[in-house]
Amino acid sequence: MIRSLYTRVVLIFLATVIGGTFISFLLAAWVLKDKLNENLQIPMIYFGRDVARIFETLPLDKANAYVNGMSLLEMYNVRFFDETGLYQSFGGPEGYKPATIKEALWSKVLEGNTVQANRGVVSTTLVGLPFTSEGEIKAMFIEPITPTSNTVAVEFLLIFSIFTLVTGSLVILVATKFLVNPIKKLTDATMHIASGNFNIRLNIKQKGELGTLAQSFEKMTHDLQQVEQMRRDFVSNVSHEVQSPLTSITGYAKALKQMNLPVSERGRYLDIIISEAERMSKMSDSLMKLSLLESQSQQLQPSTFSLDEQIRRVIVALQPQWSARSISFELQLKTFRIEADHDLLNQVWTNILGNSIKFSNEGDTVTVSIRQDGRNVIVRITDTGIGISQEDQQRIFERFFKADRSHSRQYGGSGMGLAIVKQIIMLHSGDIRAESESGSGTSIIVTLPIRQPAGQDHSA
Repeated sequence: MIRSLYTRVVLIFLATVIGGTFISFLLAAWVLKDKLNENLQIPMIYFGRDVARIFETLPLDKANAYVNGMSLLEMYNVRFFDETGLYQSFGGPEGYKPATIKEALWSKVLEGNTVQANRGVVSTTLVGLPFTSEGEIKAMFIEPITPTSNTVAVEFLLIFSIFTLVTGSLVILVATKFLVNPIKKLTDATMHIASGNFNIRLNIKQKGELGTLAQSFEKMTHDLQQVEQMRRDFVSNVSHEVQSPLTSITGYAKALKQMNLPVSERGRYLDIIISEAERMSKMSDSLMKLSLLESQSQQLQPSTFSLDEQIRRVIVALQPQWSARSISFELQLKTFRIEADHDLLNQVWTNILGNSIKFSNEGDTVTVSIRQDGRNVIVRITDTGIGISQEDQQRIFERFFKADRSHSRQYGGSGMGLAIVKQIIMLHSGDIRAESESGSGTSIIVTLPIRQPAGQDHSA
């Protein structure tokens, strides 16, 4: 079995060209066979008639002498048959042996018929003519000695075809090497990627389909490198987020084993253990939720409801958080009814408003506004808290990412809230982005279609 693409391409080319040339030659010869043979027969018949006229008008000895001196005998062999089968031959080099003529053929000519015997596809080798010499009917057969123009043409075509095949084969060997090299590079690059090495440069300068394929491959490699880095970050973040509460739980559980521990301390340790266990439970729920959203198996359950009313209810539900820190809300909520999944959007506003409250300073104000832009509704939630650096704004929607790691312990959280929000917004064919400066607060802008497109599949 031939596995090399280079060998396959070369063999297919040779088989195609050789087969095509051979078939084309046979078809052309078959189509033109009658015309080519006719072109050969005409001069031989004319020459035979001239010879017959000589023997019909001159005495036999003079006719023999005249015919013997004809220059055309260098091209043709002429034989005369009588009724007994004896023949007389003219022309041909010394030692020349003409082809045997069967009795049935010369007998047919003696009966007054003209015959042509074709022994090749495009060559006539024998013409038979009847004539009378001194009152006796004889059969004259003319056979070409030298190669005919048809034979030369056929030989020329065969030699031309052979040289064409040889030259074409050499060209295809070089051209195929040029064509297959980029594919070989892609194959080697694929093996490197399979082994985990994503730092690959193909250096393929070709244009067209191969160039486009190489560019797509390099882009895919870059994307895979990013995915691999995200996977490593995810594993590292999960390990870190799980290890921290586990360490606390283990430490305080061991402390509870002390027999002389005061009741107040024992209760405080138990509260810490319960709090850390709840944090792990919430993180597990968030991971499952995010996994469900990203797996595109989440089914939207759209309904029509008042968006401004939903946001008001979320703010009321979060009152214990913002009232404890004297945070106030400025609402610019116009009445808007949209078609969306009520429960999923409820989680969106809970997560965003929760972050705004968490990262605001005591006594700050959070502004929430709704406006329409064509067929979309835009919700803008702005706080005046710690803000996000320009560098971190591109990553705040990644899971486990915490914009300000110096405040991670102070503010808590797993870093998955905005990742969940982004997935929910994407399920609704919307968009979410952040505008912020470090120390100057943050604005989260959510864009949603007012109504789901007609006929849209509400599965992710």
